[in-house]
Amino acid sequence: QHDPKVKEWFTVNYAGIKNPITARELEVLALLVTGKNNYEIAKDLYISVHTVKSHVSSIIEKFGVQDRVQVAVKAIKEGYIE
Repeated sequence: QHDPKVKEWFTVNYAGIKNPITARELEVLALLVTGKNNYEIAKDLYISVHTVKSHVSSIIEKFGVQDRVQVAVKAIKEGYIE
């Protein structure tokens, strides 16, 4: 289960985006910012690596960045991680 702070952070910072992040993307994001790779995220969430890749791609698009590192940096800069 993901940290409720993730949902609160996303709601505060991205509530106005056209396609809001899904609950599963939120779970993937929470693990992504800890530095886990796709395989580790898939194992933790009991989903396929292909599904993780799909979620990560969607998150990258929604955040308007180029890659997963930029997603993590943006999350940290905007107060997701204390």
